Amino acid sequence: MKIDGQCHCGQITFEAEIDPEAVSICHCRDCQTLTGSPFRVTAICSAGDVRLTGGTPKIYGKRGDNGRMRFQHFCADCGSPLFTSGEGDQADDWGIRWGSIRQRDALRPSRQIWCQSAAVWIDTVPVLPGRPGD
Repeated sequence: MKIDGQCHCGQITFEAEIDPEAVSICHCRDCQTLTGSPFRVTAICSAGDVRLTGGTPKIYGKRGDNGRMRFQHFCADCGSPLFTSGEGDQADDWGIRWGSIRQRDALRPSRQIWCQSAAVWIDTVPVLPGRPGD
């Protein structure tokens, strides 16, 4: 599936080819801290599947609890998370952050990881009262 996206301020833009079935939710503590949210949604892909069309992300490296280095690519101006990548034999292991993808409504997660760190209340979200706008 062809997708495109950008950071919140529009300084960084990209195009990519992804498998819409390779979308994952991560509940790890790093993803919670980096997003300020209970989980992060990522479209998994390869480095060659992503093409920057404008701007250059800033990169921050963090070694996860599994011992692997993950590089967080984000906009230095607005702070929007855009991509993640690995190092060494995992340098081709990329992910595109769901919120930066323009076609995100067509992408549904197919798996969850690090569920042991999931917020204890996450299962109550569908039954919370809600309204279409605010």
